[in-house]
Amino acid sequence: QAQLVESGGGSVQAGDSLSLSCSASGRAFTSGTVGWFRQAPGRERSFVAATSRGGNYYADSVKGRFTISRENARDTVTLQMNSLEPDDTAVYYCAAFGGACTSTSCRDRRLYNYWGQGTQVTVSS
Repeated sequence: QAQLVESGGGSVQAGDSLSLSCSASGRAFTSGTVGWFRQAPGRERSFVAATSRGGNYYADSVKGRFTISRENARDTVTLQMNSLEPDDTAVYYCAAFGGACTSTSCRDRRLYNYWGQGTQVTVSS
């Protein structure tokens, strides 16, 4: 079991930075995979980044700008977002499952069985 709570969203200008945090309890979170997905209005929920036993993985659109990190001692996964662009505007969701995944399979939201409620990120030009 895992309960996920996101925080850190907000409204910023293009080029600014934001840090999102996902706090949780439960074994699926501390020993499994934690990912971030986002959903813009009228679009499907899409993969942003994930941290799993094999490493950290990123969507091409955020590679080099976003960094995912895990602090098990604090039961927290952070998504540091730099050089934000208007296209990054979306509701960001933290998700987790108890297993591991690869750079390909981590992108499949069907693997994740625990989800947070989401936090809004708005980037204006």
